[in-house]
Amino acid sequence: MNWFDIAKEYEEEYVQLVKKLLKIPTVLQEFDPKNKTAPFGKDIKKALDFMLKTAEDDNFVVKNIDNYAAHIEMGEGEEVLGILGHLDVVPAGGKWHNPPFSAYEHEGKIYARGAMDDKGPTVAAYIAMKMVKDKGIKLNKKVRLILGCDEESGMRCIKRYLEKEQMPDIGFAPDAEFPLIFAEKGIYSFDIEGEFEGDLIESLTAGERYNVVPDECVVVVKKNLQKEFIKYLKDNDIHGRVYKNTYTVFGKNAHAAWPHLGVNAIYLMVNFLKEHTKSPFIHFIDKYLSADHLGKKLSINTFDKEMKELTLNTGFVKFDGKNGRIGVNIRYPRNYEFEKNEKKIINAVEEFKLSYKFVGNSKPHYISPDDPLVKALHEAYMKYTGDHDSKIMSIGGGTYARVLKKAVAFGPNLPGKEDLAHQPNEYLIIKDMITAASIYAESICVLAGAK
Repeated sequence: MNWFDIAKEYEEEYVQLVKKLLKIPTVLQEFDPKNKTAPFGKDIKKALDFMLKTAEDDNFVVKNIDNYAAHIEMGEGEEVLGILGHLDVVPAGGKWHNPPFSAYEHEGKIYARGAMDDKGPTVAAYIAMKMVKDKGIKLNKKVRLILGCDEESGMRCIKRYLEKEQMPDIGFAPDAEFPLIFAEKGIYSFDIEGEFEGDLIESLTAGERYNVVPDECVVVVKKNLQKEFIKYLKDNDIHGRVYKNTYTVFGKNAHAAWPHLGVNAIYLMVNFLKEHTKSPFIHFIDKYLSADHLGKKLSINTFDKEMKELTLNTGFVKFDGKNGRIGVNIRYPRNYEFEKNEKKIINAVEEFKLSYKFVGNSKPHYISPDDPLVKALHEAYMKYTGDHDSKIMSIGGGTYARVLKKAVAFGPNLPGKEDLAHQPNEYLIIKDMITAASIYAESICVLAGAK
């Protein structure tokens, strides 16, 4: 069966469905476990309800797990193939050509926050399931599209789901790149905190999340440094703004898994402030974090042949004139010596009389390239792209695949295509999503044992 020809018949349905989903601003504002109806907020709940109502109308079996997550199901049998997507998105920072939740369509692309991470791919997987169901293909496994609501800020959703539902026997997450991701680095976040009176700084603010390179940093200062700041911007070709005693620098957003693709606004501001303040926050960042996405300054840099190098991102800084907090995110390969390197970080923090606070650690995820799951998915990819040259890979990003015993990240970004996840003007290419749906339909039939 040629799924690509079939998928083209579903293109308009895909476009209309994904646009409606993209227009819902599913950014987590506050997690409230006491709110049983919408623990992740009303907009994320609205998106979850929308997808479940769509699936019910299409005669799928659906189940909502405490409004934390849900699944859309078809097929029969004891075993489960899980397809894991998420409906939440990171904040829409930076400069957008059009409103980030407008789902603006232009020249075969749809622009919106979440277009590729992860609403567009999730809808492609849904369309793949619908194609298989509409063709009346009998499956000997249950196929569940699991919809998470908190992937970008802790994965509490999928943890709750797995407390209540069967762990899928095998699975894939359409939340990365093709041909296939067989390994994901560990993800480790920590805070650096302290309390002191600022000698120059009234407030310093940048960033919102550990997993995003911040593109704007704002400082309010106690004395006039306008002349020096303007000269700094000009000499270093940095875009900034001055308004009275408030100074702003602009960098470039990027995903924390690839911090070198962004320009961290915190580092730009610190490079200016370090000449005018004795703040331990500023001088800690300058000595141990600034302009170093590999962790060399902290002496924690690590390399693995398959998982590649460790990366480091300073995701946010907040200082109100007395209390300060810096959020750091590290993506590390499987040979990283965690305890030994954590001590190095703590020693560096204590050097400036600041305190270290562990936030979280998700260990590296690895499935052998020789595993039958990997080989089956790779075959499906090659069948519908004709690409036998691109290599399967490891990434620094973290997907839902890491929470299952046997799962990988699988598409939808095609080799060589621009990836703007977590960046302004994120978009999906409609044609590529139809290709992805074809690959996913083939994969469902192969993995779920089409009769």
